[in-house]
Amino acid sequence: MSGTQPSQARIPLLERDQVSPELGALYDALLAQRGVVPNMFKTVANTPALAMAVAGFLKTLLSDSALKGWYKELIATRLSVLLESPYAIQGHALSARQKGASEAQIQAVQGNFEDGPFTAAEKLGLRCADRLHKSARDIDDAFFAELKSVFNDQQIVELMATAAALELFARFVDALRIPITPPPESR
Repeated sequence: MSGTQPSQARIPLLERDQVSPELGALYDALLAQRGVVPNMFKTVANTPALAMAVAGFLKTLLSDSALKGWYKELIATRLSVLLESPYAIQGHALSARQKGASEAQIQAVQGNFEDGPFTAAEKLGLRCADRLHKSARDIDDAFFAELKSVFNDQQIVELMATAAALELFARFVDALRIPITPPPESR
């Protein structure tokens, strides 16, 4: 993988004692949920309103809903691999694991998912993410009809939103050279 992780962040990572009480509560929630406050949030905390909006968006996007949270985290991991973002790969693989994805699934999305332990529908969703990464035009009418034969409208919206959002967030962390978040300490 050609993506490297520079050691110096371009924007300061704000620790809990450097943020407002509202952001402090967000840090506490992230710590309780994930075992660590991701460095992306420590960076985006430099713009408090954006930090709160990003947290709300990602919580809604990656939680269980029409699609399971672990599956959306695998979609996020897949996009992170395609974007060659070490930060995003590690973070979303950890979240996928915490939400119930198997190690075999996590490894498969980092390579040839077609041979991985997925249902036909799950593989189709991963193919969708790959196509969207290349170009939205690759989601042509024939492919969309295939999606509609397997997924309902809400699931398709979540699938597309997850894949498209990861294009943004992986580029954000890499452009700002946000260091990979250390894994959570054993509890």
